[in-house]
Amino acid sequence: MKLGVIGLPNVGKSTLFNAITQAGAQAANYPFCTIEPNIGVVAVPDERLDVLAKMYDPQKYTPATIEFVDIAGLVRDAHRGEGLGNKFLSHIREVDAVVHVVRCFEDDNVVHVDGSVDPVRDMETINIELIFADMETVERRLDKARKSAKSGDKKFLHEIELCERIYAHLEKQLPVRSMPMTDDEREEVAQFFLLTTKPVIYAANIAEDEIGTETENVKKLKAQAEKEGAEVIVVSAKVEEELSSLSLEEKQMFIEELGIGESGLDKLVKAGYKLLGLISFLTAGPKEVRAWTITRGTKAPQAAGKIHTDFERGFIRAEVVHYDTLIENGTMQACKEKGLVRSEGKDYVMQDGDIVVFRFNV
Repeated sequence: MKLGVIGLPNVGKSTLFNAITQAGAQAANYPFCTIEPNIGVVAVPDERLDVLAKMYDPQKYTPATIEFVDIAGLVRDAHRGEGLGNKFLSHIREVDAVVHVVRCFEDDNVVHVDGSVDPVRDMETINIELIFADMETVERRLDKARKSAKSGDKKFLHEIELCERIYAHLEKQLPVRSMPMTDDEREEVAQFFLLTTKPVIYAANIAEDEIGTETENVKKLKAQAEKEGAEVIVVSAKVEEELSSLSLEEKQMFIEELGIGESGLDKLVKAGYKLLGLISFLTAGPKEVRAWTITRGTKAPQAAGKIHTDFERGFIRAEVVHYDTLIENGTMQACKEKGLVRSEGKDYVMQDGDIVVFRFNV
């Protein structure tokens, strides 16, 4: 899963990115690796893996990972190349979903590019830039399809009709993800690499002293996000920055004191998984305890293929016990004795938290 962190300048975007990537590495004992100055790979926090690691004392502990991309701050007219516009837009094309950081805090010491804090205006500034960029992309595609349609190929006539519908939708200042389409059309549009097809999570960045309250700015942002069916998570980049420098025990104590329940990274991971329809299945043993990310609805053979293509090719069965069942009964042996380890075939749909051993033959 690759999440792009976007926002206007001075909204706390990079502070949040730096805090989350550093915290994620520390929290899960996974080395933080910088692939480029603006990319961080972090472990997905998963208490289930920690419990399994205590149970098996494995040689290797491998959590699922998320790649966060800190995308250059956007300014008006980015679609025309203003600021770092073109770089910004090309980076968004490469991510699975977008975390749009919106400033909801007041601070006279932090200058706002538009002179005042207005989360709805800021949110719309970026959305409109993405819409304009998509309009240009669709326009180019439409011109090409019209020229090619002169040959009489019906494929291009269909593409013209689809592009015209998309363009009309964008003209209403609406993102392509909100446009009614068939599954086939969605697959086709995915090849257009449009920016507004990307699912979005809004991160309302609040001040430290606003934790535990819902400010007017947050309420406004939530009301606007609701119109497009998007989720808002509330974070304080400053607090996340403080959390990132603490040990696991200190971090937990600080979270409890603040009454925030979980860190910004945990919130983002949960929201990202939900948004992209992802779940994790687990493998556990003395050699390795590991989480594997798959799309909800994946069947057992395809899940096995995530581990190795041979597993999918020679799939025989999956021996499955749910994590909750294992914890209730204490050991895998106890689950086996009680007949709780199920033997599942090719049509079994994997569930979040399944602990699996795949049997295969090639």
